[in-house]
Amino acid sequence: MRLRVTGMTCAGCAAGIQRALEARTDVTAASVSFAAGTAEIEGRDLQPASLIATVEGRGFQAALIQQDEHRGGQSEIERQQDSNERTWRHRAIVGIGLWAPLEILHWTATAMHWHGPWMPWTMFVGALVVVLFAGLEFYKSAWKAAIRGTTNMDTLISIGATTAFVYSTVVLLFKFELPPYFAEASGLLGIVSLGHWFEARASAKAGSSVRELLHMQPETAEIQQTDGSTKMVPSADVQLGWKLIVRPGGRIAVDGIVLEGESAVDQSIVTGESIPVDKRPGELVVAGSMNTTGRLIVETTVDGRHTTISRIAQLVQKAQTSRAPIQRLADQVSSIFVPTVLLIAALTLLGWWLVGDFPKGVIAAVTVLIISCPCALGLATPMAVMVGTGAASQRGILIRNAESIERIGRANRVVFDKTGTLTSGKPVVIAISPIAGYTEESLLQLAAAVESPSEHPIGKAIVNEAVTRNISLIPVDHFLSIPGRGVQGEVEGRTIVVDRDEHTTSRVLVDGLCIGTMTLSDRLRIDAVDAVRVLKRSGIRVSLLSGDRKTNAQAIANELGLESQDVFYEATPESKAAHIQSLGKDVIMVGDGLNDAAALAASGLGVALASGTNVAIEAAAVVIPGDRVSAVPELIQLSRATLRTIKQNLFFAFLYNALAIPLAAFGLLGSSGPLWAAFAMGASDITVVGNALWLKRKLELRTDRNSTGQQ
Repeated sequence: MRLRVTGMTCAGCAAGIQRALEARTDVTAASVSFAAGTAEIEGRDLQPASLIATVEGRGFQAALIQQDEHRGGQSEIERQQDSNERTWRHRAIVGIGLWAPLEILHWTATAMHWHGPWMPWTMFVGALVVVLFAGLEFYKSAWKAAIRGTTNMDTLISIGATTAFVYSTVVLLFKFELPPYFAEASGLLGIVSLGHWFEARASAKAGSSVRELLHMQPETAEIQQTDGSTKMVPSADVQLGWKLIVRPGGRIAVDGIVLEGESAVDQSIVTGESIPVDKRPGELVVAGSMNTTGRLIVETTVDGRHTTISRIAQLVQKAQTSRAPIQRLADQVSSIFVPTVLLIAALTLLGWWLVGDFPKGVIAAVTVLIISCPCALGLATPMAVMVGTGAASQRGILIRNAESIERIGRANRVVFDKTGTLTSGKPVVIAISPIAGYTEESLLQLAAAVESPSEHPIGKAIVNEAVTRNISLIPVDHFLSIPGRGVQGEVEGRTIVVDRDEHTTSRVLVDGLCIGTMTLSDRLRIDAVDAVRVLKRSGIRVSLLSGDRKTNAQAIANELGLESQDVFYEATPESKAAHIQSLGKDVIMVGDGLNDAAALAASGLGVALASGTNVAIEAAAVVIPGDRVSAVPELIQLSRATLRTIKQNLFFAFLYNALAIPLAAFGLLGSSGPLWAAFAMGASDITVVGNALWLKRKLELRTDRNSTGQQ
């Protein structure tokens, strides 16, 4: 069950909501994302109203996200992000707009020696307006946390700004010979609001991949009615079995099957490939694909709210709100961070008081409170995960959760299933060897005649070869399929037997005499060799796992450039799973078939080709386009880049706090310490967010280069 949560101002808010949800007896797991503004809850007999009450009990607002939410979900996400960005923008404008002129006036008046008694009161009024407007939400958030017996980032901001303002007010009212800090109080709230505005904008950009996916499905669809007339309806209202008219240049609104027409369809939204695919009657098309050349009539196979593009968006949203294992350290630190900082601030004040400089102690304590805010720590992982999973989805790669990104980024070995994964899964005739007195064509004609009624893949391959060579098929009588052996029948009065060998050759017998053999083999996919080469160049060890006999498996391995010790053959579904488990945890298993499902699940890093069975796809951590083995190295490169960004963000966030807190506590930032602290805290957040957006840019550039190369 997914909830949309509003009112969160920091990662600490998300952590508090998550702990409250996990404490419920009906909840087995919960994940709350501050960056995405959502909560993902798993459990038994979950009741939406009760879950919403738990979130609201923490002082936030929540609403259920319907599983079939499509257009409404898209606009609601955008409205929430727009509202959040607009709110912080207004606070930043008021805060910076009042603080900056007053600060300039203060320093100008001081330099020109006309700093009269009116100046402190002017600074007081300006700071009061900022505290009441820009600071209101900080105070509300801190108060909600306080009445629940907890703290959050806004607790530090509120105490810091209030301490500076109250201290300065006391100095002003009682005319103490001490410097006031009205400018620091207003500047702090203005600068922090500015940082939150940048965060809100960046979060919207980082999560834009879901909205971009949903935008691919057109708002309306042209349907053909029973009387032959057409009309436009909202695509979300399209029902199963309706007929859609898709004109050249238009996008397909709902998944379906082509009834009439032929056209080249750009389905990069699903496959990541920019080259259009020819579609004819009987072939499937998916929502969001672009019809390029011809007019199509499509019968829908789902309704408008359950299209492939909607399901992809749901998977991406779920992945973006999941939590990577590497984030646990940051979560643990954040959970005790605010109380620890409050203690450090109190000790700082006490220490300076004991050495006889109470005013400096106040400023140092305020600086500690401000500079220690753990925003960067909370944003380090979620922002990178949002970018990574979003970028993957735009390549047609669907990653189920953040843990998969982290583990794939650490992987050092890839094991490919052979048939249907590296190969097309369809055998073809590669050699025909007739005895003297027969030609290849005559041997193939007899074999194809007796195989024509067969549904076996080898039989179909023999018939396809005859058709390709324009060899006519002779009628067969008394056809008989012999399980585990082959087929036989009467052709022109002679008994023809094709004695199949599932892995190597098929013998053709005429009235008991072998007249030749045909060798069949499964062909590698076009991009298989290049994919393996890229993986090996990236330091990944590549292995082949097959149920085939040794000769066939080794032949494919030789084409791929694999060593014999990396080839495992004659494997059963059980032995495949056992073998994957024996290789350790940092191994990616790539497969497509029913017999791969156990191995995919056993690896924990299963990658399923989308052309495979539903069982294989459900067992996998990642789903990639079925006709693109090259997506595997793309997945690893993307995961490595995302993991690298997460590590960089966490390193910077920890380093920032490790260096900043001692500087603040010992008063090394001077009398304007709170202001410098506000700048530093905002800079740390922007650095982490900017690093994630730089990752987004790098991945986009890499995609553009790949697309240019393909074209």
